[in-house]
Amino acid sequence: MWILFIISKFALSNSRTKVVMEKAKVLFISQEITPYLPESHMSKIGRYLPQGIQDQGKEIRTFMPRFGCINERRNQLHEVIRLSGMNLIIDDTDHPLIIKVASIQAARMQVYFIDNEDYFQRKSALLDKDGKEFEDNDERIIFFARGALETTKKLRWAPDIVHCNGWFTALAPLYIKKSMNEDPHFANSKVVFTIYDNDFSNVWGDNFKEKLKIEGVSDDDLKVLEKCDYVNLIKLAITMSDGVIQGSETINPELISFIEASGKPFLSYHNEEEYVEAYNGFYDSLLD
Repeated sequence: MWILFIISKFALSNSRTKVVMEKAKVLFISQEITPYLPESHMSKIGRYLPQGIQDQGKEIRTFMPRFGCINERRNQLHEVIRLSGMNLIIDDTDHPLIIKVASIQAARMQVYFIDNEDYFQRKSALLDKDGKEFEDNDERIIFFARGALETTKKLRWAPDIVHCNGWFTALAPLYIKKSMNEDPHFANSKVVFTIYDNDFSNVWGDNFKEKLKIEGVSDDDLKVLEKCDYVNLIKLAITMSDGVIQGSETINPELISFIEASGKPFLSYHNEEEYVEAYNGFYDSLLD
């Protein structure tokens, strides 16, 4: 009897130790990451934030779009066959999901790329050769958000934090909170959205709301998209997130007012010397 009691007590103590020592998991869904895209404030955060958070003791995964301007040979991208092959339906059309990966050796981290021939084979990221925004950027952000989340599920990896950086990632919070809220990979995830000063000018058609609907997403969830423009897209991301970060020194003042009215936990702008520690503390506060 006493032997069994001691064994069971040791087993319980050991299991508690494992829970305490388990690393928090952070999924980064980023619009830009250098060196794959030119250096910008956002692309440098996309590159150095995951490394910094990993150095803080957390486990990370990182996703970005495989824009056609990314040199696959120079950056040593290769397809991950076991993760590719799924079709995502957007506007009643099947779009094959292709997953590629590359390594940043200095940071000991991998970057997963969401690719598709229809959306990401053109030789620039967001603008055509005449400097005009691609008309299908609305469908491209749908494909990217869904592709990143579906691939995370294929990796059998359940993040504690999902950090979305930039407007191209703005639909991931919606899909996590409304379509995947009961999926074991995301049911307990806290979503963080970072806003930058890189807005777009196009106003997407009303059919955008129909295109982005999947199971779990209702008309009521999309009320903020009365006009399908940048400001309302970001408002949707804020509404569906657990916390919001100001990534640029200045952002749209209407969005600042919206964040304040929402009551969401908010982290103001931090410079390059401070942001890794500040973001890591922000994640921990959401997990407490």
